[in-house]
Order: sequence, then C-alpha cells, then structure tokens
Amino acid sequence: MKSFWLITALGLMVLWLMVPAAAQQAAASGDASRLIYDDARLLNQADYDELDAMAREYGAKHEIEIIILTTENPENRDVVQLTEDFYDAQGPGYDKAHGDTIMLTMDMRNRDIYLAGFYKGEEYFDDARLDRIREKMTPLLSAGEYRQAFETFIKTVDRYMNYKPGVNPDNILFNLWFQLGAALAIGGIAVGVMAYRSGGRVTVNGGTYEDSGNSGVLRREDRYIRTTVTKRKIEKSSSSSGGGGGTTSGGHSHSGSRGSF
Repeated sequence: MKSFWLITALGLMVLWLMVPAAAQQAAASGDASRLIYDDARLLNQADYDELDAMAREYGAKHEIEIIILTTENPENRDVVQLTEDFYDAQGPGYDKAHGDTIMLTMDMRNRDIYLAGFYKGEEYFDDARLDRIREKMTPLLSAGEYRQAFETFIKTVDRYMNYKPGVNPDNILFNLWFQLGAALAIGGIAVGVMAYRSGGRVTVNGGTYEDSGNSGVLRREDRYIRTTVTKRKIEKSSSSSGGGGGTTSGGHSHSGSRGSF
C-alpha cells in the first residue's frame, strides 16, 4: 500500500514539473510563431515588439500572415531567391502551412527589396499593388528609417486589403477629401443653377441689336512671330525596379515587386 502511494506521489510530482515546461514550449512554438525575422538587426527590441504586435493584429483582421525578413545575405543570393527559399523552408501562412501570406524581404548587402504575395496575398496584392507599396517605402529605406518603412508596409497592407482585387486603392476617387470636395462643388453648382433660374428668363442676346445687313469682317490677318523650343532634363529614379511574380522551387506561385533603396 505504501508503494502505491509513493508511486502516485512521484507521478504527480513529475506531472507538476512537466506542465510549466509544456506551457512554455507551446508559447514558443504556437501563437508566438515569428513574423519578423530581423537577421540584419535593424530594429531595437521596442520597435520589434511594436511591429510584431501590429503585424499580428492586422494579419488576424484580414486572415493573412504578414512576414518581414531582413538579412545581411552572407551567401550573396538574389533577393527573389531568398524570398522563395524562405517560403518553401518556413512554410508561413495564416490559414495553413504554405498558405495566405504577404512578405517583405530586405537584402542589406546589395540594398535590394522584394515584396511577394502568396495565395490570398497574390490575389489581393498583384504586381501593381506591390509596386505602389514599395514606392511608398523606398524613401524611408534610403534614409535609414527602417522602423517607419516597416510600419508603412504593414499599415498599407491593412488599407489595401479593404479594396477588391484589381482596384487601385490610391485612386483619387477613393480619397475622402476629394469626395467631400466633389459633393460641395456639385451642391454649389445646383444652388447656382436654381438661383439663376429664379431670377427670370433673359430674352436679350448678342444679336438683338445687331445690324446683320451692314456688319461684317473687313480684314483677317495672321502674323508669324517666332518659334520657341524648351528643353527639360528628365530625372532618373534613385531606385531600380523590375522582376515581378514567379513560382518557388516548391511550386508556390506568387506576385512580386523588386527594387533598390
């Protein structure tokens, strides 16, 4: 009988020791899966934590995984290859492994950037939308404002997800101030027309007092003065772009936008 209670006590003790370890392991591998891989060490801990929380919040809101990868690229691999190999190896995705993802990769060695959308990410973020996001980020990256650039990436992803695929979210027609201005202008025109009509109809026009029998053009004359040619220098963009989407070696199709900073 004593041996029974001894074994029971030992079993309870083992379980008590295992519970915290299991909980800690779940926290490290479950909901706490990494979204920001700052291998180039561009962020301090506070910025990392804020961006990670932001990526989780907006990712859950739109059911898409938002990934940021920075690297010193010691093997000097192409930034597109870095992105594709990461997706194949890590298998990110909100819905499942190798699922809905939008990803930003920064190659600090060559100062290249690549944005890619997989599955739902490819549907909502075609090459054109990714180009727009990259263009918003590039000035910040060139200035070394990495935290602000990553925040711009995450928040723009959040905003663009509110528009159907194929629509330009930056179209001025979607701008709230433009809509208010247009409404005020239309209202002003309508009021003006009503005020004009309320004053009675005007029956006198330009021909009322004109003597058409004795009026006419006496002479028409054109004089050539000079020709002026103006030259303007076209500035080249500081960031190169190209590429587009493709397919990983694992068979996962994606959209893409590539540039330098």
